[in-house]
Amino acid sequence: MRAVWLKEFGGPEVLVAGEAPDPVPGPGQVLVEVEFANITFVETQFRSGGFSPFQVELPVIPGNGVGGVVTEVGEGADPGLVGTRVVTGTGGSGGYAEVAAVDAAGLFPVPERLRLDEAVALLADGRTATMMLRAVAPRPGERVLVEAAAGGVGTLLVQLARAEGTTVVAAAGGERKTEVARDLGADVVVDYTLPGWPDRVRAAVGGVDAVFDGVGGDIGRAAFDLVGRGGRMISYGLASGEWAGVPPERAAERGVTLVEAKPTPEAIRECTLHALDEAAAGRLRPLIGRRFPLERAADAHAAIESRASVGKTLLEVR
Repeated sequence: MRAVWLKEFGGPEVLVAGEAPDPVPGPGQVLVEVEFANITFVETQFRSGGFSPFQVELPVIPGNGVGGVVTEVGEGADPGLVGTRVVTGTGGSGGYAEVAAVDAAGLFPVPERLRLDEAVALLADGRTATMMLRAVAPRPGERVLVEAAAGGVGTLLVQLARAEGTTVVAAAGGERKTEVARDLGADVVVDYTLPGWPDRVRAAVGGVDAVFDGVGGDIGRAAFDLVGRGGRMISYGLASGEWAGVPPERAAERGVTLVEAKPTPEAIRECTLHALDEAAAGRLRPLIGRRFPLERAADAHAAIESRASVGKTLLEVR
């Protein structure tokens, strides 16, 4: 089968297309004929040899999320799964390939009214956005700041926060990305690559009650300074390369709660299913910014790292 290999850590160019043995489903596993592979920012960090939650050894076929059709089942797996459209995680590797062997217990059937590419775009980002929203629990009328509002998670958070009746302040980098946030219905849009962006937030809404921090670093710290007493902040990403790192004692002095989401496997599954169902019902729309053929996985990583991409970036395998 065709696949993309990572044999050494480095820049995007270390992702090289080639051949790989067809996987064989083990006990409790199924084979998925992959149509789309999800790419996350964390995967670019893993490829470079930086931060990663995955524990794998090189050489490896990277990729942690796929969507396709079940073609074969291993011992103990339900034969009725054959022919089912699914999205699923791979456990950290094996996604950038034509076929993936995955645990049957981790499959998510794709609702009939949802396109497969949209389901893949929601696999990681949809559950993350849902978990973050539930952890912060914004109330109608509250002012909510969403960082990286044109990214995969950010575009979903803007929609979810609006549905809760909040005033959404979308912060993104550059004219193209702020326009995306505006099109999603954000009430206030600011460009955080411009100096003085927190002042523009204060001028528009006075401050905020909650922050969804997907950037970290100086932007995350500046966003924290906008939170008023009784507010909340949750950090789920470090697109800047570092966490916001707000000292707990400083947050306590200002009466701000630093929220941590620690979901159980059951909650992660429920949040994923919820995101898929909301999208199938037309209440949540993933934004797919760019698509690359499997052989151009290196170009896809480069696009994400350049900060030029909006929404979700996918690999088209077939």
